[in-house]
Amino acid sequence: MNAVDTNILVYARDPRDATKQAIAASLIETVDDAVLIWQVACEYLAATRKLEPLGYSRDQAWEDIRDLRAVWPTLFPSWALLERAEELLGRYSLSFWDATVLAACVEGGIERLYTEDFDAYPAVEGVEIINPFKKKSTG
Repeated sequence: MNAVDTNILVYARDPRDATKQAIAASLIETVDDAVLIWQVACEYLAATRKLEPLGYSRDQAWEDIRDLRAVWPTLFPSWALLERAEELLGRYSLSFWDATVLAACVEGGIERLYTEDFDAYPAVEGVEIINPFKKKSTG
């Protein structure tokens, strides 16, 4: 299974960086076996408010989440997830919110997380971290 972090969802709607917008939108359209993490959905609704001056509305944000829910199952939080986040905080240099997203991935059996937030960690607790904006080295 795969998950997409909030920053990827936001970039898909943010016209200020056309390259990142195109990469993010393409990823969202093509990622297989994806799961919507509850926290990511909530963060998206909050984070996209910064796009309102650019013409993106709150109604559009809610519609985006409805559209994602229609095609991706939602992974809801649990107390076990919160305990896992606490463990991750103790082992890695993460913010609380990043630790909860990673904990959701671990608890939900997600194999890959697409995000630009964890470049210091190529994998955490068996979850592969993929930055879709980072150029792959050839060689």
